[in-house]
Amino acid sequence: MESIYQKLSIDLSKREIISFVGAGGKTTTIEKLSKELCTHAKKVLVTTSTAMYNPNMEIYDKVFIGSFPEDYMPKSKSITFYADATIGMKVKCLDLEILDEIISQNLFDYVLIEADGSREKPIKAPNDTEPVISKYTTKTVGVIGLDSLNQPIKDICHRPEIFCKLTNKKMDDCIDIDSIINLVKSPKGLFKNALGEKILYLNKISNIDDAFKIKNNLKNDFCLNIVFGEMYDWRKNNANSNS
Repeated sequence: MESIYQKLSIDLSKREIISFVGAGGKTTTIEKLSKELCTHAKKVLVTTSTAMYNPNMEIYDKVFIGSFPEDYMPKSKSITFYADATIGMKVKCLDLEILDEIISQNLFDYVLIEADGSREKPIKAPNDTEPVISKYTTKTVGVIGLDSLNQPIKDICHRPEIFCKLTNKKMDDCIDIDSIINLVKSPKGLFKNALGEKILYLNKISNIDDAFKIKNNLKNDFCLNIVFGEMYDWRKNNANSNS
């Protein structure tokens, strides 16, 4: 099975700053990618430029909340986590300039940034202040959970009013392939503020034909690389939730 770093065309000899936007598995994808890169003896920083739910601290070798040590030197084959503050169930970035200063020090081979909030929804549209992209970003990965397909926009989407405006849908409509395509294509949609290489990461796929329909429609658009994430068995998921 192809690893995430291979899907994202990450060159293990080249430093990357990767911002993840959208919804549908950003945190899980970042954590899995960080572990893959760690096995290749890389120094990895995981952080956020906005806010994210408290991560799984067990995977990190060092965790810094509030301040970043001036003399810190990460070791090879290590994963570091940094955030400005903990507020309730979330960690936050309160000052992007501080994060950019850390990135500029070139301490890490890879910096993986959760640059967008989604309130655990599988699809979202950004508001005027989202996403928050570091100026050092070399890849912007736009994540969409395809488990949102055929689900009511008002129930499944974060910022549904904005989503409807961008995709010409109504609140009571369901997410369909066309609405996902329009979200990706819109200048104010998934890749708003994107820097560097743009990669569409279609995640939680239950019907591979749907994923290919989206990919085939978008493959010639603005140098967009389109990759498939995890497969998703909605029947198994529903059975587990009802057990």
